[in-house]
Amino acid sequence: MTATTATSFDTEWAAWHAAREDQLRDRLGFLSLTGLHWLTDQPERLPGVPGTWWVTDNKVFITAQPADRLSFDGAGIAGVQIVIPAEGAPGLEVRHEQRVLEVIRRTGRYAVRIHDPAAPTLAAFAGIPAYEPDPRWIVSGRFEAFAEPRTVVTAAVVDGLEHHHIASGTIEFTLGAVTERVVAFQAVDGLRILFTDATSGVTTYPAARSLSIAAPDADGSVLLDFNRAANLPCAFTDFATCPVAPEQNRLRVAIEAGEQHPRLARGQA
Repeated sequence: MTATTATSFDTEWAAWHAAREDQLRDRLGFLSLTGLHWLTDQPERLPGVPGTWWVTDNKVFITAQPADRLSFDGAGIAGVQIVIPAEGAPGLEVRHEQRVLEVIRRTGRYAVRIHDPAAPTLAAFAGIPAYEPDPRWIVSGRFEAFAEPRTVVTAAVVDGLEHHHIASGTIEFTLGAVTERVVAFQAVDGLRILFTDATSGVTTYPAARSLSIAAPDADGSVLLDFNRAANLPCAFTDFATCPVAPEQNRLRVAIEAGEQHPRLARGQA
């Protein structure tokens, strides 16, 4: 690698890393989460949340008075409001002053996730710890498509939940003397893998890291830049419902590249 190429690599990685940190600074993003409350079929008040909440016939019911200052879809809630979140999708937003009460559905269960721009985790955020970028962690691989996309089911960091992923095929690559084959999921601009490796639970988050991969070339060639292995939201908060890596993506090697476990770095794991 020439000095110019090395400088470009470092600059591009630094820009990617800075964009990742800026994303996490979103005042209503995952670092703003302060609670995750699972709903039942019994009307109940949630801790620190106005109104009464429950589930009936796959619909979330909210009762509130004008003084509760709850709103949905731009209108204040006065009486009964019904919201119907989609399975696995971003939640529907009920507003309470500066907070967002995100109503989600996960594996047929319903919850309210609290986003608060005054969250201590957001105020304390000081960046994402990461390994020093190193071009040797850019690895060539070969993508082999399935005859038809297939669904791969993984567990989640929350017991009893599961995630359904659309898998396009597998990617084979070699690190040192070890050849690995992982299942690759469809992504908007290419492919994505969820994986663990020998650093998981030591210096990196144990459930999974994510790696985005550009669409394969015509011959199936791909590049895996493990310097851009990214944490899922659950690495930063206990109020996320992220997937764990599929069994076939649990690598034997140590991927000493990409983002590290943020709460290990702060002594909170």
